[in-house]
Amino acid sequence: MTDIRAVIFDMDGCLVDSEPMSLATLAELMAAEGLETTMDELRRKFLGVSIQSIVSHIAKALDRDDLPDFARDFQDRLLARYPTELRVIPGIPALLDDLAARGIAVAIATGSSVHRLGMTLQVAGLADRFGANTFSADQVARGKPAPDLFLLAAERLGIPADACAVMEDSPHGIVGARAAGMRAVGFTGGSHLSGIQADHARRLSEAGAVAVLPGLDGLLDALLDHQPTGV
Repeated sequence: MTDIRAVIFDMDGCLVDSEPMSLATLAELMAAEGLETTMDELRRKFLGVSIQSIVSHIAKALDRDDLPDFARDFQDRLLARYPTELRVIPGIPALLDDLAARGIAVAIATGSSVHRLGMTLQVAGLADRFGANTFSADQVARGKPAPDLFLLAAERLGIPADACAVMEDSPHGIVGARAAGMRAVGFTGGSHLSGIQADHARRLSEAGAVAVLPGLDGLLDALLDHQPTGV
């Protein structure tokens, strides 16, 4: 069995509790275009999906060729909320400390734009934790659920894909990580999954997660494929 040498994190919903803001902003902009939706539908269709793919889906639903301002308006509205509303998932700094102490490399693979990725890490105070090891769907031809973004992260880290583990809150991300040949662990601790944790955990397992955890307790062992203490 290959030892895990790197952990690749999804950003929204795993490192920062940003998904409620993201989904609410998306719903507002869709309503302005005449598309009413629900949080459950947004979570099911778009969690972990790049904004480019979301815009393509919405344009198709509206029978339009393009929505040239949608992605920019979405990002501007969302980022305006970050300075006062963005929170780091509790326990993430300690998890990153533990991985660093073990010599495990870390990276981010997110469906967010390069600009949003940078702003998120700056506001959250996590930029120094990852350095240049941050990767956006903007940098690949196909975002999640394709494996391209995870493979890019592994290539830039210089670590084989089968020596990488992934923390994801999205079935699309789990599918992409598994397609890349990586160990995929699901996480349901973000506040956007409050009330639907059990159902979402089932979806993550069905997508191929080797384990799904509702919090950070035991997550390190699951990522590194260790048996928890006392088991």
